[in-house]
Order: sequence, then C-alpha cells, then structure tokens
Amino acid sequence: MSGAAVRSLFALPPSPAPRRWVATRAALSIGVPSGLLALLGHEEIGLQAAAGAFVALFFAGAGAAERAKALPFVAAALVACAALGAALAPWPWLLAAGLVGVAVCASAFAFAFRVGPPGPVFFVLSYGLAANITAVVDGARLAEPGAFLAAMTCGSLFSYLVALTPLLRRAERARPVRPLRALLPGPWLGAGERELLLRIAIVAVIGTLSTVAMLDPHRAYWTVSAGIAVIGLTPSRGFAVGRGLHRTVGTLLGAALAVALAPLSAIPLLLVALLMLLQFGIELIVVRNYALALICITPLVLLMTAAATGTPDVSHAAGERVVDTALGSGLAVLTGLIHRRGA
Repeated sequence: MSGAAVRSLFALPPSPAPRRWVATRAALSIGVPSGLLALLGHEEIGLQAAAGAFVALFFAGAGAAERAKALPFVAAALVACAALGAALAPWPWLLAAGLVGVAVCASAFAFAFRVGPPGPVFFVLSYGLAANITAVVDGARLAEPGAFLAAMTCGSLFSYLVALTPLLRRAERARPVRPLRALLPGPWLGAGERELLLRIAIVAVIGTLSTVAMLDPHRAYWTVSAGIAVIGLTPSRGFAVGRGLHRTVGTLLGAALAVALAPLSAIPLLLVALLMLLQFGIELIVVRNYALALICITPLVLLMTAAATGTPDVSHAAGERVVDTALGSGLAVLTGLIHRRGA
C-alpha cells in the first residue's frame, strides 16, 4: 500500500474529462475582481473578494444551467462559514469550538446532499481565512469584518456569473437540465458517509485541541482542513495513506514555492497574475495528481492571506503550514483504521 502511494506521487494519469475551461473559469473568478480593485488602488479589498472564487470550484463538471441552480446554496454556505469565522476571531476558544462545528456541519451538508468535489474542505478554509484576515492584533482588527464579508460576497457573485457564461452559447442552453432535487439529492447519509463524518469529527476535535494547546488557535483551521482533504470523499485506508502523502509532500514543496514567489507578490498586479496562474494550475491538474495541485494550492492561500492582511513575510507562515499539514494528515491517516479491511 505504501509503495503504491509513493509511486502515485510521480504518476500523471489522463484527466477523466477536459479541464481547460474549468481552470479558466476559476482563474477569472479569482483574478478579475482582485485585478480591477488593484488598478483602483484597493488591492487588499480585491484579495478579500478573491476568497469568493471558491464558489467556482463546485459543480465544475455540471452544465451551466445546473450550476445556476446549485451554486447559490454553496455560495451561501461559504459566506456563512466566513461570517462565523470573522465573528469569533477575537476569542480563541470560541474560534476553536466554531472550527469543530463548521468542520462537522459543513461535512454533513456536503455528504448528505452529495455536493461532490472538492467536498467540505473549502468551507473550513473560508472559516479560517476569514478569522485570520479579520483577526485582532494589538486591540484592533486587521480588516473590518463587515467590509471583508461584503467583498467576499461580491467575489462570490462574480464567480457565480462567470460560472454561467457558457449559457451565452446556444449549444449550452440546449443541454438537458436536471432538477435541483437531482443535483442536491438528500439529505441522507449512507454507511460510507457516516464513517467519513465520524473520521472528520475526530480529526476536527483532536486537530483543533492539539493546535490550540501547542501552537496557535489561528492555525488550527489549516490542520483541520488538511485532515479533511486527506480523508476526502472515499472511505478507504489506502486512499487516506496516499492522500496524506500527497498532501504532506505537496504542501512542503508548495511552501518553498510560496517563499520563492513572495518578492514578486509585492507588486499588486503581478500578485494577481500569480494567483490566476496558480488557480489555473490547480484546477487543471487536481484530478490527475493531488501533490502537484498542492504545490499550487499552498502558495495561493499563503500569498493571498499575507497580502490581504498586509503581512509581507510569508516564510514563517510557510513553515507553520508544513507542520500543521503533517499533523492534520497524520491524524486523518490514523482515522483510516476505522475502515474495515476489505470493506
């Protein structure tokens, strides 16, 4: 099993479906709002709006008319998670409790309604990013929560509109459209979903308590999101081992890339171009090699958070992400023992 996991690091199987337009939509969703606001001299607000680009990652393989039906529910959930993170940011223990609640509830929502890839991880990331961007430092917020949520909501709306642009083509409008009930079936949890939810709850509780006690409450979201990503959408021991290895190796290399790119990110428009390129790369290769995708995901989040909070040095945060990822991934792999062999 471990040998197969190591070999998978170097594998690049063909994509199950074309990803170029999915990647293009994701890149435009993150780049256009941040780029326009950077040109107007409001680059920090633009990067806060870029958090709304997570909407573009869901229902990527569905038709545009189907995305029009399903994505508002995803966007509302993402903004709600961010709002809770911003509200609880001043109180570390409440923030930690909220993280566990968001991890479990967002996972239950994603599994019960069969939201599909990328699963619940970006709901947790929205919560954590909001808490970090609006954190209290020396008695003052780094960013006003209301302004951040307004920017993220606008970014989500733009991402939603980008997802609908294929409807401009007659061929796209002619595609059959499934009802919302078929796009978001449920709510119900089968045995596999209940196992995944249990494992995520274990990772959320232990990961949060460990990070709060030993490290920093504001870092716990990365530990938990790493664990959730490793658990994934498949209840399997082998899947968790492989995913954990990809997550750790990809984050390590991605952290190094973030440090290398940090000097370039000091130029607002160049930073926007970097974020677009990274987002495009993520969506192009994530279904082929998860470690390669993490090499892009890690600097994307680090550079975006650093710029949105006005923190020029990312080297310290990059090192923290490696530690947090190793902890979250290790916990997730251990929870794979819950899954019975051969089941």
